[in-house]
Amino acid sequence: MYDVGQLLCRTRPTAVNLFWATERMQRRMQQACQETSSVPQVVAALKTEAQAIAAEDVQACWQMGVYGAELIADGDTLLTHCNAGALAATGIGTALAPIYVAARSGKRIHVFVDETRPILQGARLTAWELQQEGVPLTLITDNMAGHFMRLGKIRAVFVGADRIAANGDVANKIGTYSLAVLAHAHHIPLYVVAPCSTIDLALSSGEHIPIEQRKAEEVTTLYGTPIAPAGVAVANPAFDVTPHPYITAIITEKGIVRPPYQETLSGIHTEH
Repeated sequence: MYDVGQLLCRTRPTAVNLFWATERMQRRMQQACQETSSVPQVVAALKTEAQAIAAEDVQACWQMGVYGAELIADGDTLLTHCNAGALAATGIGTALAPIYVAARSGKRIHVFVDETRPILQGARLTAWELQQEGVPLTLITDNMAGHFMRLGKIRAVFVGADRIAANGDVANKIGTYSLAVLAHAHHIPLYVVAPCSTIDLALSSGEHIPIEQRKAEEVTTLYGTPIAPAGVAVANPAFDVTPHPYITAIITEKGIVRPPYQETLSGIHTEH
């Protein structure tokens, strides 16, 4: 179980909630092994713990949606990046949860969806999710965001997070930092929606968050078709870090957290 847990964690070094869930399962296994020598009983205990994590995630996603929907006004046009919806969680998602709750409450909203290069999670996943929910959307390439912000088309940006440092710096899908800078320049609020399990108080700032590096082929090819010269040097970080001054608020299942994050994140994480 420990070896399997380590293997899983190595697949996503940036996403701290994966570590959180894996460590929780390992603790439950150790406890179960102390309680019984029966393998079926240990397996049953692990299954129950996994189901509890899933149920908690469903509730957390909904609660983040309720809190985040308070920040969305009727008639707002929003911008998202990557996929942080039902396909990325057990419940209705993180960054998409406020959009779902707002739309279901009758608020008229429109969502601009970044395609999210190079894996195109926005185009392939978020756009599909919003279509299924009946939320009006417009798919754009990543480098169009600034254009629409300048035209006054975007009222707020909602993104997820893979890890949040103690000072409020946030690691999220590559391209988030660029959006945060653009939003700041255009006086547009940027909200990070993430469960408390993504808060890593052991890291003082985002400078210490490990960034996953992915294969060059994701950049040099498009679904198997080469789009770059053979042998070209490639950089492909899967995430970037947005410094906390660019973040208007962090929405968790325990409430909306605002600066100073060093104090407010610590308080909300202790509650968790």
